[in-house]
Amino acid sequence: MTTNMLVSTLLAKKRDGQTLADDEIRFLVDGFCSGEVADYQMSALAMAICVRGMDRRETATLTRAMLESGERLSRDTSVGGDPPRVDKHSTGGLGDKVSLVLAPLLAACDLHVPMISGRGLGLSGGTLDKLESIEGFQADLTSEQSSKVLRDAGAFIIGASRRIAPADRKLYALRDVTGTVESIPLITASILSKKLAANLDALVMDVKTGSAAFMKTVSEASDLAESIVEVGNQAGLPTTAILTDMDQPLGQTIGNAIEVNEAIEVLGGSAGVVRELTLELCCELLVQIGHDSSRFDANKRLADLLDGGQAMERFERMVQAQGGKFNGAIKLAPDHEVLAPASGYVAGFDCAAIGQAVVVMGGGRRKQGDAIDPSVGIRVHARIGDHIDKGQPIFSLHCHSRDASDYVIDLARAVEISPSKVAARPLILKRFGN
Repeated sequence: MTTNMLVSTLLAKKRDGQTLADDEIRFLVDGFCSGEVADYQMSALAMAICVRGMDRRETATLTRAMLESGERLSRDTSVGGDPPRVDKHSTGGLGDKVSLVLAPLLAACDLHVPMISGRGLGLSGGTLDKLESIEGFQADLTSEQSSKVLRDAGAFIIGASRRIAPADRKLYALRDVTGTVESIPLITASILSKKLAANLDALVMDVKTGSAAFMKTVSEASDLAESIVEVGNQAGLPTTAILTDMDQPLGQTIGNAIEVNEAIEVLGGSAGVVRELTLELCCELLVQIGHDSSRFDANKRLADLLDGGQAMERFERMVQAQGGKFNGAIKLAPDHEVLAPASGYVAGFDCAAIGQAVVVMGGGRRKQGDAIDPSVGIRVHARIGDHIDKGQPIFSLHCHSRDASDYVIDLARAVEISPSKVAARPLILKRFGN
């Protein structure tokens, strides 16, 4: 049987809802990487998976095949070698700058945090775009350079190497144009193939749900969390997940430089939801690897490292090791206040409108390759459940003055205010794998 005939047979099998054997999945992934399986054939497979799904065994095999298509980060496994290696992954949301705090905080616990992040497209800003607001910061490092940063600073935040899970890179490009991005088996394999390549000792997932999240409902987000936890653990990577609220921006800022500035505030000891979520995720990892016996003990240790300045010192060390010139808060575009149109309780935000405003101002991308203006962004002065008076600032809009009036009018409509008291929304909704 020719390769084309075999591929056609396997595609028909998956379209009919049958499961694929392990060797069949590996054959398809290996052939895709070598060029024997054409893009149109792999696109058809992705669409069949999106419609018919994959069971956990199939998803785990797909993950391992994508992992084995590339290299893994090296580790010193000798006695007294590398410290425990941990990481977190977020499904993304409006104003999510947790990675900027979490990586140096865990490094201050004498752990290694090899964090591979991405650039933003659409409403969710990318961690690399935020860090590149810092003058000179380099996100594209060789494996030798990144290993040195990890040894020197305990953490790095870099872009994905083409040598890590190349099958995922090729497949993701097809998923984007075939409408299969939302497939839970494909998301699971994409995330875990790269995390497994980092040779981690533990992983925690921050799966977000709500209007500003990729997964809009708790049910969808729970399905994804369960898939990642089960497949990660099957692959030998201890994995837990936290389901978190994304029906409003995370923290007070949305943008690039402005989010770095908020992260610096949190690293300096400031309270708020960014600190709260960062501590929750870090506690999960410290307990998983046995660094602390309970979340209570871990939380106290981590809070002391934030308040004592050790986490900030690690952030500065990481930024400098990656070529950045850290001089404190980054200068922003001029600010313009957006006033509350009525008195009452904040009942909701139009997250799409807020995110789109940042994109239109130049703080995000409509398509790959668009330039970013790191100085623009939005600060939010209230959260759901807070009381606010008419005429009180609810947003500070950082943009160039020639654009300000249109955005101010649009953002005034992006907050829902109720005359009746509204309950605050919980940040942590569910836990998986604990």
